[in-house]
Amino acid sequence: MKTYLITGGAGFIGSHLVKKLLSEHFKIIVVDNFDDFYDYKIKISNLCEATNTSFEIKYDEKEKNLKEFVNFINNADKNIILLNKDIRNFDDLKETFKNYKFDGIVHLAAKAGVRPSFERPLDYEETNIKGTLNLLELCKKFEINNFVCASSSSVYGDTPKLPFSESDNIKKTLSPYALTKKTCEEMAYLYYKNYSIKVVMLRFFTVYGPGQRSDLAIHKFARKLKYNEKISIYGDGKTGRDYTYIDDIIAGITASIKFINKKNECYEIFNLGNNKVITLMEMVKIMEKISGYKADLEFCDFQKGDMPMTYANISKAKKLLGYSPKTDFEDGIEKFFEWFEKKEESK
Repeated sequence: MKTYLITGGAGFIGSHLVKKLLSEHFKIIVVDNFDDFYDYKIKISNLCEATNTSFEIKYDEKEKNLKEFVNFINNADKNIILLNKDIRNFDDLKETFKNYKFDGIVHLAAKAGVRPSFERPLDYEETNIKGTLNLLELCKKFEINNFVCASSSSVYGDTPKLPFSESDNIKKTLSPYALTKKTCEEMAYLYYKNYSIKVVMLRFFTVYGPGQRSDLAIHKFARKLKYNEKISIYGDGKTGRDYTYIDDIIAGITASIKFINKKNECYEIFNLGNNKVITLMEMVKIMEKISGYKADLEFCDFQKGDMPMTYANISKAKKLLGYSPKTDFEDGIEKFFEWFEKKEESK
C-alpha cells in the first residue's frame, strides 16, 4: 500500500484527490491549516464527502470544532490521517516527516487567487514560496523522492502564443500569485538538479466542478443567477479560459503519481487543461441554459492581473501521462448545478 502526504487535502482539489486515492487503496496523510480565506466548515464538508462520513458542528469556536473533527476523521478510517498544520511552520512539518513514513507528496496547499494576491503579496510569498521550500528541504532531509506539485496556468502571463505549451519561454507574469507559482517551479528544479528529488509540476487550467470554492467565478455566478443578483463582467466579456473539470484534473494527478513512481529521475512540467477556450460570455450563456436562470449583467473595467486568455496545449500530458480529458464544458456545468442546487436546498 502506497502512502502519500497531501498538503491542502481538505480543499476543493485536495479532497477530491483524497477520495480517489482512498478508493485506490492508498494510505493518505492530509496536512491542512483550514485557513480563514474561506469558511473552514466548507473544508469539513469536503473531507466528509471524501470519506463518506458525516460530522456535526457543535460549537461556535473554530478551534473546538476543528479539534473534534481531526479526532473524528482519524478514527473514521484507518487509511487517512488528518493533521491541522501549516506548511509555513517548518518545525511542525518536520515533526510530521519524523512521525510518518510516506512514499511521496502531492503538494496542493497554497494561497490561491490572482486578485487577492495584489492585496496581500507578502502572505502569498510566505505560504506559496516559503511553504514549498519547507517541503523541499524536508524531502531532502528525509529522502522523500517523489514530489508532485500544483502550479498554475497563471504562470504563462502575457505569453502571446496560443495554445500555451510547457516549452514556452515565460518572461513576464502578471500577478504576485503567478510569480509565486513560477518561483515554486524553479525552486523544485533546483532540488531535482542538486538533490535528485523527482518532481512533476502540474499547471492547472481553471478547475471547476462540485465542491468548487464559493469565491471562484462559476460558483459565484451560479449563486448570483439563482438569487437574481448582478453579475460583474470585467472587460468586454471576450476573455477566455480553458475550463477543466475536477475529475479530469484528478485523473491527471493520479497519472502523475504513477508516472513519477516509474522514473529513476525526473523533472517534468505538464499542462492539465481541457484544450478548449470558453469566453466569459459563452460561459454565462451556458450557465443560463443549464440552470434556467437569467443573468443580470453589469460591465466593469478589466482588472489588473487577469489574463485575457488561457488555452492549454495538452499533447505532452497525453503522450507521457495518457491524460485525456473526458468532460466537456456543458456537461461539467450540468454536473456542477446538480451539486449546487442540492447544497442550496440543504441550507
